[in-house]
Amino acid sequence: MSQKVLLNAKEVNIILHRLACQLIEKHNDFSNTVLIGLQPRGVFLADRIAKILKDDYKVENVHLGYLDITFFRDDFRRGEKPLSANSTKIDFLVEDKNIVFIDDVLYTGRSIRAALTAIQSFGRPNEIELLTLIDRRFSRHLPIQPDYRGRQVDVINNEKVKVHWKENENEDAVYLIEK
Repeated sequence: MSQKVLLNAKEVNIILHRLACQLIEKHNDFSNTVLIGLQPRGVFLADRIAKILKDDYKVENVHLGYLDITFFRDDFRRGEKPLSANSTKIDFLVEDKNIVFIDDVLYTGRSIRAALTAIQSFGRPNEIELLTLIDRRFSRHLPIQPDYRGRQVDVINNEKVKVHWKENENEDAVYLIEK
């Protein structure tokens, strides 16, 4: 099993700031926009983006939530072992809001489809966008594309993209792992 560094800590930081700036360009003061990190791994990226918006760019109206999509996935009953759900934390209204889903890697699009179904339990948003750190091209099973992407990579099926976060794996880096 070999591994190659796609992004180091400095590159991840630059990309996070670029993504935050792109969000500000589109959503200005975030008065009608909410950020929702997809459990489990999108929450690290969502936390970072929200922190950059608040601390570095002084955006005051950043609402951040977490959405668990476990039981909305179309493959949740296919596994050998029972699934354990993550927590959903959305303590604001999504009705008529602009939502930005945030996930670390966009692969087949199935997680995003599940998120689109899950968010309906909370109301009817005005608009939904997708922000992802890594967009795996040529891997999509569904016609889903990100509105904001950190890096687009071409990955073949026996390769995996693994995102490491300081908060979880003690480093900021993105690796391409050959199985």
